[in-house]
Amino acid sequence: MTELAGRLGDDDYARLDRQLQPVDSQLAARYPGDAGVRQPVHTVYVPADRCHPGLAGDWGSQALAALAEHGPSAAELADGLGLPADLMAQLYDRVRAKLEREPIEDLRIDFEDGYGHRSDGEEDADALSAAGALAAAGGHATPFSGIRFKSLEAATRRRGVRTLDLFLGALLGHGGLPDGFVVTLPKVSLTGQAEAMADLCERLEQVHGIEPGRLRFELQIETPQAVLGADGTATVARMIHASRGRCSALHYGTYDYSAAVGVAASYQSMDHPAADHAKAVMQVAAAGTGVLLSDGSTNVLPVGGRQQVLAAWRLHLRLVRRSLERGYYQGWDMHPAQLVTRYTGTYGFFRDGLAVSAARLRAYAEKAGSDVLDEPATAQALAGFLVRGLDCGALDEAETCALTGLDRADLDRYHLRRAI
Repeated sequence: MTELAGRLGDDDYARLDRQLQPVDSQLAARYPGDAGVRQPVHTVYVPADRCHPGLAGDWGSQALAALAEHGPSAAELADGLGLPADLMAQLYDRVRAKLEREPIEDLRIDFEDGYGHRSDGEEDADALSAAGALAAAGGHATPFSGIRFKSLEAATRRRGVRTLDLFLGALLGHGGLPDGFVVTLPKVSLTGQAEAMADLCERLEQVHGIEPGRLRFELQIETPQAVLGADGTATVARMIHASRGRCSALHYGTYDYSAAVGVAASYQSMDHPAADHAKAVMQVAAAGTGVLLSDGSTNVLPVGGRQQVLAAWRLHLRLVRRSLERGYYQGWDMHPAQLVTRYTGTYGFFRDGLAVSAARLRAYAEKAGSDVLDEPATAQALAGFLVRGLDCGALDEAETCALTGLDRADLDRYHLRRAI
């Protein structure tokens, strides 16, 4: 029998474990991985003074009316959007059903740019009214919701924090924070603002009797300083870790960021190279942290005559698909008619990839031969793709199970790297 050549003893292994224990702890704390929570496919921004309990249903009705007027059948919508007729045949009824059942996945009550500057009395009243409307939505509430208050910059700090304080107090008075509630902090530039936001959330929990750690916030990345700091480092990466686990997402602000880096108004867009650079930095900074990513919006709205609406829909559809292909599974919608192409684009993306993703995951799970050599990380990505499709309604559990041989619990285990 050949003698084993290894010469390291147990003390050597133990010494290495001791040396790397702080590194192991640091990695586990800073990069916990995917939290396994559903991510909304979009966020809808509505000025606070226009918020009312039936808002989601109203947006759904307006989206359905736009669909009926400009794409009354699968064939006509496919022709108008330039999509294959066979794909649209799969999508049309699904999109209609989504607009009827759950037109808005994530509602953000806006006290910032979309709301503007009002008198203190008016904003106080709107904060109380909007909180009441969100609470009164009841069974018509969106799965995710929150408030965007004015920034922590000196000029708006006190007004913004007062609005957040009043809104939370009123919402708690109506029964508590809804599931999926989050606060959006705009115009973040330096790490100190993220630290201050974490401190503010802790203090608000104390004074309002909220469960510790319950308040979480999104950071809107819409200033160049949030992407690249004066010391040449990626500020956004520092912000995530300075938030002490309270940062839930990074949202790209298309127009503020584009203007700040000098892009002419006519060329400001989600697909501008400056936008791609900022979002690439955000994506790398958030990787492994459990912090979600959202793309921004387009200000070309589907309004006016048929050709104008179809042109805006084609643009929005292309941008939605582009974001999804680049790993941005969420975006902003600013008009009810944009919901048509939000769900058409999103559902088309997942249904396009269903057969191949399911076949590859099945081959991996069954250890079958395949022309693609997939690894555990790829299996995780394949399962994550299918889970996202199921969460938003693009895919059905029965069809996914039939194609993969896996049920939802199995998919979740692969997605979170907990599979055998």
